[in-house]
Amino acid sequence: MSGKWLLTGTPVSNQRRRPSRFGRGSSLMGCCLLLLNLLCVNAARAEETLRVLTWPGYADPDIVQRFEKETHTHVTVTYISSDDDLWNKIGPNRGQDYDVFAVNTAELQRYIDIHAVLPIDLSKVPNHRNQTPRFQNLKNVTGMTRHGKVFAMPYTYSEMGLIYNKKLVPTPPTSINALWDPKYRGKVLAYDASNHNFSIAAQALGFKDLFSLNHDEMMAAARKLVDLRRNLFTFYTDPDQALDIYRHYNIALVYANFGTQQVDKMRSKGLDIGYVIPKEGALAWLDCWVISAGAKDMNLALKWINYSLDPQVSETLTERQGLANTLKPGAADKGDAKIIWLQSIAHPEERIRLWQEIRAGAQPDAL
Repeated sequence: MSGKWLLTGTPVSNQRRRPSRFGRGSSLMGCCLLLLNLLCVNAARAEETLRVLTWPGYADPDIVQRFEKETHTHVTVTYISSDDDLWNKIGPNRGQDYDVFAVNTAELQRYIDIHAVLPIDLSKVPNHRNQTPRFQNLKNVTGMTRHGKVFAMPYTYSEMGLIYNKKLVPTPPTSINALWDPKYRGKVLAYDASNHNFSIAAQALGFKDLFSLNHDEMMAAARKLVDLRRNLFTFYTDPDQALDIYRHYNIALVYANFGTQQVDKMRSKGLDIGYVIPKEGALAWLDCWVISAGAKDMNLALKWINYSLDPQVSETLTERQGLANTLKPGAADKGDAKIIWLQSIAHPEERIRLWQEIRAGAQPDAL
């Protein structure tokens, strides 16, 4: 502003100027110091970085760039492929390596237990008021709070049903046990993670509590997963990988860990697929943004969370990923399909240990 005034101000003409006792050199030096100070301030602002850890599709480059432009900051995005991967990135250093990350409500309690996340001040997330009634009172959403404090902000959700190839499976499957049907040997695509796989094995076995398996139930589920391995073509870790495998190989059934996101991706490529919720019900996840204990700038982290609930950002998520957003009702809010919201699991380390052995080819009598 001062430079503009000097250029456009009214010149003092036909008047005799008194010489400055500091001289022109001092004035020039003062201007240089002022300019240098402004450059340093701008450089400091430009160096401010938000470290985001999230799932593919939750922080696309153009969405990130818009946030950077609005906040005059830099954002680094690291992607995860599973809940186990997330735990390995956050758990060991208790959240010190990131500022915000995305986690589902079933996993959230683990991070609260190790003090890896911080409470959220809802007054600094004004877009929360635009969320659907389901998410208005977060104390009523299982796993979101502890001791009256809110630790997460809902972002997106989906049920996990079965995708089937209409050419190889002309009659829609009705049960989760279709994954074990011998006629699909070598033609099943499963998600590579311990937590959900033990829960769907428990479903197939008819256990009542899918998330708190006792020792005998855990071992029965492990043996069931060994049986499933015989039917598998392979495992996948993200929707794009599943799509690529499906398009190039003879896949009959896919356990859709990413739900409607996968369905949308596959149909957008012209694939003739069906999607069903099995009669036993479909596990459903609710992904949220949380603030890491290592957040360097709490206000910047809150700005990211609020930005994610901007109508344009949330709608872009739905359009691109086929996932429900929290600003308007989604598929899980309609129809009579049985939805089983994920809960915190008992003995997660045991599930991980057994899953690693199963993945490595262990036989039932070796578990």
